[in-house]
Amino acid sequence: MPHSHPSWAAVLKDGGLKKLYSDRVQGLNRKLGCFLSFGIEDIDIDASENTPLGGIPIAVKDNIAVKDRPLTCGSRILENLTAPYTATAVSRLQESGAVVVGKTNMDEFGMGSSNEHSALGTTVNPWNTDRVAGGSSGGSAAAVAAGLVPLALGSDTGGSVRQPANFCGVYGLKPTYGSVSRYGLTAYASSLEVIGAMARDIDLLESAFRIMACSDERDQSSLEYNPVPDGHRRVVMLDVPDGELDSTVARDYTRSAEALIDAGYTVEKITLSSLDLVVPAYYTIATAEASANLARFNGIRYGSAPDFAENPVELMRRARHEGFGDEVKLRILLGTYVLRSGFQDQYYGRAQKVRTLIRREMARVFDDSDLLLMPVFPTQAFLRGDQGMDDYTQRLADVFTSLANLTGLPALSVPIGVENGLPTGVQFLAPVFGESRLFGVARRLAEKFSVPTAPGALDIGSLS
Repeated sequence: MPHSHPSWAAVLKDGGLKKLYSDRVQGLNRKLGCFLSFGIEDIDIDASENTPLGGIPIAVKDNIAVKDRPLTCGSRILENLTAPYTATAVSRLQESGAVVVGKTNMDEFGMGSSNEHSALGTTVNPWNTDRVAGGSSGGSAAAVAAGLVPLALGSDTGGSVRQPANFCGVYGLKPTYGSVSRYGLTAYASSLEVIGAMARDIDLLESAFRIMACSDERDQSSLEYNPVPDGHRRVVMLDVPDGELDSTVARDYTRSAEALIDAGYTVEKITLSSLDLVVPAYYTIATAEASANLARFNGIRYGSAPDFAENPVELMRRARHEGFGDEVKLRILLGTYVLRSGFQDQYYGRAQKVRTLIRREMARVFDDSDLLLMPVFPTQAFLRGDQGMDDYTQRLADVFTSLANLTGLPALSVPIGVENGLPTGVQFLAPVFGESRLFGVARRLAEKFSVPTAPGALDIGSLS
């Protein structure tokens, strides 16, 4: 349904308020590092005030194209690239009145769970700047949580919308694969990634999704959206063994199930026999596709290149060595390894068979239930730097989020509350095209658990 934000439109229309808003955003951004680029000086929203999104400002992750704005992917190799066109998802939001005000920081090429793998800056958590904002869409999640924008786009390859949304205390939607066009999204792992969105307002999030959902002739993976009927409030809850979740996360996971029962849902625990296969299958497929997709970044057609090279091979070698960070290099090397002659069937082919096994198990789950309740991440937002979670443990922790990407299913992270000064939350998975069920259960939980407000967040009402 249309969702109007006249206060945002008034701010962006009034010269004085617009400058005040810009100053406040840039002041907070110096502390939080949400935006890699921000600019509203040339914005004119007169034509968009009466549109469905009412002239609201939005932020876009910097791997999604917006014409005449940077498209860095958080990488040195694309540091000076400007997008020559606009992604379909963004253009549909713009046609409905949304105004792009900036591009947000991210783990380089979407590879990371903490936003510490960006080559161009560090994003911190608005709730506690000693903590990570999550990744790879951490800049978008932090911008929404800090009140800098009401809506932000991200990409979700293995949880990169839902995990940072969970860490920052906002809603994070990973749509059904194919429901939102990927045209204009810089490819990392093409069979896994989708454009998703984050907001503190579930109505706004649903409005944005309805606007973005479409088939697109420029994206052959896109589908005509055909929503499934609302369910009968049958929820299955993943039975997580003791010790696999931090005590705080485990406690709120149980609280969310109890709240669902109070709201009239039936909740039963299940186990997934294929769950232990999710992470190895995901990383095998993701790194293989990354190796192929990132081959185009070679310093010849676009992107940074060395000042001098003896020959084209040396140019490409130096451009990629100097332009890519360690995490990107690692994943490219892993992907190249699993695609080697003689290894492809053993690793990549086998991972695709495991993916089919996982999809079949999830199809059986939704034969008898409407929603699957799961944790988002085993911990709350962890500490930054050497005091935080090591990279290997972060990858293992993707088990709860990457399930939705392997299966193409829609998923939504839902904030539950604040414990120890940090947000907590859960996620729901639904059958293909079951986004309405996700929004419905989020509204039910919102009656019990209000969306938290980060300390020091920008209040748009205070500007007027």
